[in-house]
Amino acid sequence: MSPQQRSAPELDHRLPRYHRVREVLSAEIAAHKWRPKEALPTEAELAKSHGVSIGTVRKAVDSLVADGVLERFQGKGTFVRRPDFQSSFFRFFRFVDMADVGRVPTSRILKREVAAMPATIAAVFKVAVGAPAVRFSRLRLIEERPLVLEDIWLPLARFKVLMTIDPREFGDLLYPLYEQYCGVLVASAQETLSAEAVSAKNGRLLGLEAGAPVIVIDRVALSADRQPMEWRQSRGPASQFRYQVEIR
Repeated sequence: MSPQQRSAPELDHRLPRYHRVREVLSAEIAAHKWRPKEALPTEAELAKSHGVSIGTVRKAVDSLVADGVLERFQGKGTFVRRPDFQSSFFRFFRFVDMADVGRVPTSRILKREVAAMPATIAAVFKVAVGAPAVRFSRLRLIEERPLVLEDIWLPLARFKVLMTIDPREFGDLLYPLYEQYCGVLVASAQETLSAEAVSAKNGRLLGLEAGAPVIVIDRVALSADRQPMEWRQSRGPASQFRYQVEIR
């Protein structure tokens, strides 16, 4: 099912009215009714089309702005936000050479296949165990030095076209590829960090000895309506790990 064919969300009418408007707007954004860099209708226009007050629409839009789905520009309007996931990569891993900060790592697809989802992955996508998926193994490098090894799972129905694309077209960033070929705009992500001793196989790919400590980042990428689009597990050497957060 394409994003444009996705059915409208089933709304819980016990929820506040602004929340229901928010859910409808989220579903419309996920279905590409508006794309990044394209202004949404004014709050007055949205209020009229949804049969609610301007105050209700403003509260719904404020909620989506706070969640990073939308962004406002004074005098220009409200737009769908395209998150900068590349900058988030450097919250966790970087080489000691600070000149590498902000550089986009190159990417090398090691394997591409259609695979059956194991139970842990199927649970993320809320599908049956063994459901078909597109699976990538990808190595990310800086100046040909391995930095991060990634295992990526995508629902086959939404991402089947990626099995037919020349790997040279993939480039170094996957989310623009998802948008261009699959009509999927990743709006946010949830990440969980852990640590482990690297396996012999993964160690060879990362240039590490078996048993060396690595940081593992599990990421679930979400559409604007909070539906899981991608599951990704990234491994990188603990010696290159860093964590940075601003607390206010």
